[in-house]
Amino acid sequence: MTRLAQTAGLNDVQREILSTVRDFVDKEIIPVATGLEHRDEYPTEIVEGLKELGLFGLMIPEEYGGLGESLLTYALCVEEIARGWMSVSGIINTHFIVAYMLKQHGTQEQKDTFLPRMALGEVRGAFSMSEPALGSDVSAITSKGVRDGEEYVLNGQKMWLTNGGTSSLVAVLCRSDEGHPEGTAPHKSMTTFLVEKEPGFGEVRPGLTIPGKIDKMGYKGVDTTELIMDGLRIPANRVLGGTTGRGFYQMMDGVEVGRVNVAARGCGVAQRAFELGVSYAQQRQTFGKPIAQHQAIQFKLAEMATKVEAAHAMMVNAGRKKDSGERNDLEAGMAKYLASEYCKEVVEDAFRIHGGYGFSKEYEIERLYREAPMLLIGEGTAEIQKMIIGRRLLEEYRFQG
Repeated sequence: MTRLAQTAGLNDVQREILSTVRDFVDKEIIPVATGLEHRDEYPTEIVEGLKELGLFGLMIPEEYGGLGESLLTYALCVEEIARGWMSVSGIINTHFIVAYMLKQHGTQEQKDTFLPRMALGEVRGAFSMSEPALGSDVSAITSKGVRDGEEYVLNGQKMWLTNGGTSSLVAVLCRSDEGHPEGTAPHKSMTTFLVEKEPGFGEVRPGLTIPGKIDKMGYKGVDTTELIMDGLRIPANRVLGGTTGRGFYQMMDGVEVGRVNVAARGCGVAQRAFELGVSYAQQRQTFGKPIAQHQAIQFKLAEMATKVEAAHAMMVNAGRKKDSGERNDLEAGMAKYLASEYCKEVVEDAFRIHGGYGFSKEYEIERLYREAPMLLIGEGTAEIQKMIIGRRLLEEYRFQG
């Protein structure tokens, strides 16, 4: 384990899992990540290794073939994986959001059908909430599911699907007015549909098209796509939980898990940036001594390390709060906001420490510099997190006048 970002109170099983994941990251991810990222190549061998480790079933209950571990264990594993390459942690994140939503909200038939295969990594999940003109306003979705006998017909265009091509099960949020009269609040007329499909691009099943990968500044390797539904028919038993109108709440529950994940990713990327910065500072010499001996660089390293510690502590707190069964939207929002902002700052400081070499693609910090900005917008922008935090604080500190 690194000297920074230690987690107190872990049991032997958790420590063993984290040690195994860290070894895998050091041996199988870090040496190849930059090359794969520059080629925008999907990390097939890494994913197969994660399947062998059982990480796709980490939080899935043992009765369905998973390890039945906590959100905290999962977040700490994500932190380690993101330290190696953030894109790999993204492959796991959407899979776990869908598995979590199934575990919490699915019918027994849906759990029995999907969770055992998801635990093995045979079925891989993605979830789809955003749309091209949507931004952060989830209530404004226009994709629609209409009942037609024993099926639903889905139409609409979704955006920003992580694992859009490689997944075989997508949780899709659509508007469904069935049983919800006109004037019903928008968030009460949304439904999550479980859409099965073949991995790949193009028309992956009748009525469902996954265009090619979106070309991104960073966060490469993992496929990010659109999803286009044009008369897509799915059976009525693929409504998550079996009842329409609950999709918004199901998705928000999943997003809370996702925000802890994004916080963990920020912690992992920041840790790696610190490792690169402190190592380079001890090798690079100016004015007759390593730059680490210059006070300006020591101050920078001190600030970076403090931010790594603070972000890690808030991420752990958010994970433990969710594991306890308590509401954690405040803690998850704070953790996601702080970790993503601090990650950006720590990466930039490590970039500055590298000087001109940080601008070279030969150095790992260049990749991190392009990856960190995604965390500022993934699972809700900083501004959305501040709105969540502010509203929750006003609930907790309501003025009694």
